[in-house]
Amino acid sequence: MTNHKVRMLIIDDDEVYCSVLCSAFERRGFDVETACNEQQAIEKIEAFEPEFAVVDLRLEESSGLHLIKRIKEKDKNTKVIMLTGYASIATAVEAVKLGAIQYITKPANADEILAAFEHNEPNASVTPSEQPMSVKRLEWEHMQKVLFECDGNISEAARRLNMHRRTLQRKLAKKPVRQ
Repeated sequence: MTNHKVRMLIIDDDEVYCSVLCSAFERRGFDVETACNEQQAIEKIEAFEPEFAVVDLRLEESSGLHLIKRIKEKDKNTKVIMLTGYASIATAVEAVKLGAIQYITKPANADEILAAFEHNEPNASVTPSEQPMSVKRLEWEHMQKVLFECDGNISEAARRLNMHRRTLQRKLAKKPVRQ
């Protein structure tokens, strides 16, 4: 009888982070492949046929959301975790609609990612925050929503937001505030 290793694909444009996660999951007995851009990711999705996938939201000039769709089209049973340092409600909702089972923020270690794969059932006992979002967080959420509606086109999003393109780029380059 063969000992089947679970195939995991890690897609992240941060090569160091990819390498660290790859080593951590290999030590835990996974068969791991990595991709650092959209083209590599598409090739690995087709050839490697992962059972688990960790997908970064932002990949250089593209969105990991497109890759979730591609992964689920290839095999609807693949479990996908969306990972990002730029969390927003709009992208979380879209990731789940496309088939991600969880949406977690960076930096996440291998244990946190494994826990997310294991806890993939909806949890109705999650309590809403008592504190409303700050104005800065609401602005961030709105910019992300409009950017997503424009398929990542910064110029079009800036026009819709009635703001200069460079101003939008500057605001998007900053890490979002927590609350």
